[in-house]
Amino acid sequence: MNQEIEIEYKVLLSKEKFKQLLSSLNFPQEPFTQTNYYFETPDLTLKHNHSALRIRKKDSSYVVTLKEPHPKGILETHDIISKEIFQDAINNNKLIAPNCIKQLKKINISIDEIRYIGFLTTERYEFTENGLIYVLDKSFYNQIIDYELEIEAPSKRIGLNRFNELIAIFNIEEVPPVTKIERFFNTL
Repeated sequence: MNQEIEIEYKVLLSKEKFKQLLSSLNFPQEPFTQTNYYFETPDLTLKHNHSALRIRKKDSSYVVTLKEPHPKGILETHDIISKEIFQDAINNNKLIAPNCIKQLKKINISIDEIRYIGFLTTERYEFTENGLIYVLDKSFYNQIIDYELEIEAPSKRIGLNRFNELIAIFNIEEVPPVTKIERFFNTL
């Protein structure tokens, strides 16, 4: 099964801090664009299980990802799908994603309950340095634009240390992290 544990630290930024980080760190000049298409049950079962289900379109690829809590971070389960399966999921709420379906069954969620609820598009700037992935995201959803810094790390200790260093160096106001899907849901 295609799975990984993601360890990440993130914080929302002001537009000014976003620009400052973009010009101060080794980010590329141009972003790439990706769109997350979110799914949920009518009674928000995924949310109540602290989980999220999305299809990410990046270039011409489509990847279904189920995110679930894990003691070491976030367990991500993936399925690569075709454009036709993507369109059927969006238009007809018929998602074929065997790895994710297997995980959903473990938390008693039937794929038949899953419904497409909307999308969020991100302009992403990203670079890797010393085993860390640095990400700046500018996201657009439901007439909202927001900015976010994210660091993906091989361990909690390494990630948290570097994240705290950047918070201090750039005098970033720390607020409790809110995932993209949570921010999206808050605008519905």
